[in-house]
Amino acid sequence: MAAGPDGRILAVGDGARAAAGRNAVVHDLSGAVWPGLHDAHIHLEHLALRRLGLELQGISNRARVLERVRAGAARLPARAWLIGQGWNNDEWLDDASWPRPEELDAVAGGRPIFLVRKDGHSAWLSTPAYALAGIDPSVPIKETLVGEVGKLLPEPTDVEFDRALSSELRALARKGLTSVHAMDTPRAFRSFQRLHARRALPLRVTWNLPAADLAAAERIGIRSGWGDHQLRIWGVKAFLDGSLGSRTAEMLDGSGVAVLPQPELVELVRRCVGAGLNVCLHAIGDGAVRRALDALEPVAGSWARWRPRIEHAQCVDPTDAPRFRRVGAVASMQPLHAVSDRELADREWAGRTASAYAWRRLAAAGAVLAFGSDAPVEDADPLLGLAAATTWRRRAGWHPDLALSQAAALRAYTVGAAYAAGMEGSVGRLRPGYLCDLSVIDGGRVVATVVGGRFTWRRA
Repeated sequence: MAAGPDGRILAVGDGARAAAGRNAVVHDLSGAVWPGLHDAHIHLEHLALRRLGLELQGISNRARVLERVRAGAARLPARAWLIGQGWNNDEWLDDASWPRPEELDAVAGGRPIFLVRKDGHSAWLSTPAYALAGIDPSVPIKETLVGEVGKLLPEPTDVEFDRALSSELRALARKGLTSVHAMDTPRAFRSFQRLHARRALPLRVTWNLPAADLAAAERIGIRSGWGDHQLRIWGVKAFLDGSLGSRTAEMLDGSGVAVLPQPELVELVRRCVGAGLNVCLHAIGDGAVRRALDALEPVAGSWARWRPRIEHAQCVDPTDAPRFRRVGAVASMQPLHAVSDRELADREWAGRTASAYAWRRLAAAGAVLAFGSDAPVEDADPLLGLAAATTWRRRAGWHPDLALSQAAALRAYTVGAAYAAGMEGSVGRLRPGYLCDLSVIDGGRVVATVVGGRFTWRRA
């Protein structure tokens, strides 16, 4: 593989050195050389904050979660907020019931505590935290309330946040990722800009701004694709429903929560089309997916780079699968969700799981697939995601007909993800003229990551 001084591929294959010329950078790489892997849906801000708070993910025992809260509280000054994330009551083997504020009071009484569930759609608060928020402790903190209470939390300094974010980006490079599509607030974007100014972004970042900031983007005149190949703006992220884990995914049977009512969704899509900004519509339940398609259908093909995305699409009614192609909607999905959610989906979506995490059905219907992780909800390792999309379903015997071939899954992590961010002419393929982004795999593990012709990580 040979790259020019501009970081673009000059030649590929055995004759690359001779064909590329004297000034080329030539990499002789052992192992399978893939186009650089993308993560089409990731929360870098939450990953950074996780480093600054109490980590509760992967603990399968309620009592151990509470013990970690006790230990974390003991290290803080009196009355200081304890902030954490990652708990998942569905994984607690001793007691899977919904957590209660008095449990936190018992291990860290008098302290405000804010612990976000693994899916990000619910939070566990202590009684003092409820009091500071002015909310009755009997009210579950779900969906929009999570954000409202979150406004009370102390902010990390720019230096602290940049350091944590930089560490996470380097960790992603070690996993073989060369590009990510971030679903974050302006705080993260400010940090991306500071790191970019210092040439400290080890991978390409495409930022999708929250719907709450659409008015600001309209005033400034920002359009999809603004920026450069290292840091750019693409779309507007909006939530139509909640999540399976929090029991707030909006289903056609009427269950779940419609976070964004249909008239407001239609107006949001109309404004984004007018502003030249794409949309990334969080829709997990089959009811939310249908509402997303209904809102997108009247504006199909609005402009050349109109690439509306439906994020997650975890349950899609079979009659709606062909509509993805008709309206031009990208299915931005995360294969590892199926592994984590299988038992819960069988319980909560009984009779519907043949249409859940339906990668192959959507691909067969002509939808463009763009794969990611939704980290920190799931592990950001794309090799785990590839396995989940291909061999896992067949091994697990869970609707194996919905599994993808290795080639199809790899396309979703490369050219499909590139298309979802309007970058399919620059990244996602190993061709002369494309940016030299590579993920090198040997023995089932990443051995090197290259962005723009330069190593961002290489195994010793």
